[in-house]
Amino acid sequence: MPRRAAARLPRRLLIANRGEIALRIARTARRLGLEVLGVFSSADAGLPHLRLCHRAAELPGDPRRVYLDIKGVLAAAKYLGADAVHPGYGFLAENAAFAATVEKAGMAFVGPTAAQIRKLGDKLAARQAAIDAGVPVVPGTLEPVADPKEAARIARKIGFPVLIKAAAGGGGRGMRVVEREAQLRESLEVAQSESQAAFGDGRVFVEKYFRAVRHVEIQVLGDGRGKAVHLGERECSVQRRHQKLIEESPTPALPASVAAEMGERAAKLAASVNYRGAGTMEFLVPANSREYFFIEMNTRLQVEHPVTEMRFGLDLVEEQLRVAGGLGFSFDPKKLEPRGHAIEARVIAEDPAANFRPSLGVLKALQWPSGPGVRVDAWAEEGLEVSAHYDSLLGKVLAWGQTREEAIQRLTLALGETIVAPVATTAPFIAQVINEKPFRSGKYDTGLLGARKDAAPRGLDARAAVLAAAERLSRNGHGAVPPLVYRGRGLSGWQNACAAQEGDVEDRA
Repeated sequence: MPRRAAARLPRRLLIANRGEIALRIARTARRLGLEVLGVFSSADAGLPHLRLCHRAAELPGDPRRVYLDIKGVLAAAKYLGADAVHPGYGFLAENAAFAATVEKAGMAFVGPTAAQIRKLGDKLAARQAAIDAGVPVVPGTLEPVADPKEAARIARKIGFPVLIKAAAGGGGRGMRVVEREAQLRESLEVAQSESQAAFGDGRVFVEKYFRAVRHVEIQVLGDGRGKAVHLGERECSVQRRHQKLIEESPTPALPASVAAEMGERAAKLAASVNYRGAGTMEFLVPANSREYFFIEMNTRLQVEHPVTEMRFGLDLVEEQLRVAGGLGFSFDPKKLEPRGHAIEARVIAEDPAANFRPSLGVLKALQWPSGPGVRVDAWAEEGLEVSAHYDSLLGKVLAWGQTREEAIQRLTLALGETIVAPVATTAPFIAQVINEKPFRSGKYDTGLLGARKDAAPRGLDARAAVLAAAERLSRNGHGAVPPLVYRGRGLSGWQNACAAQEGDVEDRA
């Protein structure tokens, strides 16, 4: 029998992603003493995570597609000498073919195995696995539906409204609520098209749509050897167009005993497939009920993972790297003790006053908050451009408190310190929402934003951001100081444009 490789952390980690999550992973990797390797598109040459990379390579091609190019990313990983690849979230993070290709090339994939992604990352397969593990699921199909007549038959059986949902991916893409049969054909085609474009997989299925529900998810960690633990729950019900804006933990929706039961069942489901690494089980909780239904699993790190980190005092990226290296968890599950309350606001480049229309442009002024119990995970800096190529998330502002009230107060102050100009963001809107009675009461559901009569931030002095931007620009004399610009040539690494005349720069400590 071949000898088993010694357990150790990776030495040279390629981050196959961009923006906020790439920066987040790079910081942990550097803290652990790893050599950090990066990739970037032609549109991303100035992103701040590249300054934390020891080496990086440009991915040639259309900026909108290069992070999804398995061959291109793998070529970069080989060229840079990576022995492990972290996919972050989005792009190839839940692509089983990518995970398999990385491991076939002799590198560790920092995430689940390809088989686990297929079984639990695919929503249809995950529904069946949940049933097998005794976890309740939302009524609906266990097979993909492509024919409008078949979709109509299923919808009549389980009752309208129904949700047409992509079998792959996440983030609200490929989802359509159908109120009546006349809408089915068009909704089915749109969901299939969105799913194909976003995930390269056009399969969709039909499940019951509940009008008033909570969206509660469970963070799980598996060691890949049959042990899995849950790290509490996160309440993610404040959403617009099925995408989350605010996340908090613990949930105000359920008694602690019910939330713990959900966690135990989620861990059991993960253990049943020897799950490796971090993942999130998502559940629907009908309003004013203790019932809950499994809907899907995200076989990756979630955008809102810092909420869990703040309550448990863990670094989930470190745990992922340890598990990928065969080291197991850094903690004793029996001694885990969550503390206080954590809440996260997604600062997104969208204009709530214009129905959350994307807001694009160069960031002329930007200030992120700080203070006791405040954490910011962000990629946005002055001088960088918010383009239409990628997701509009600029960063996440989080606050922790001994109580929910203290966490909300700290987040309110932090969002008040957040200045972005001239691009519009969700920050003022979220600050308003978390201080309104429905949210404060803890009795809200996924219809919270839709029920508001006015989506725009009331009472917001828009002049504040403009004046702040003008003051910042006048301080700099000629405008915001431009960031370093990195340019690679194919897979030839990257260079500091300011030093180009002195020769190529391929390494950065």
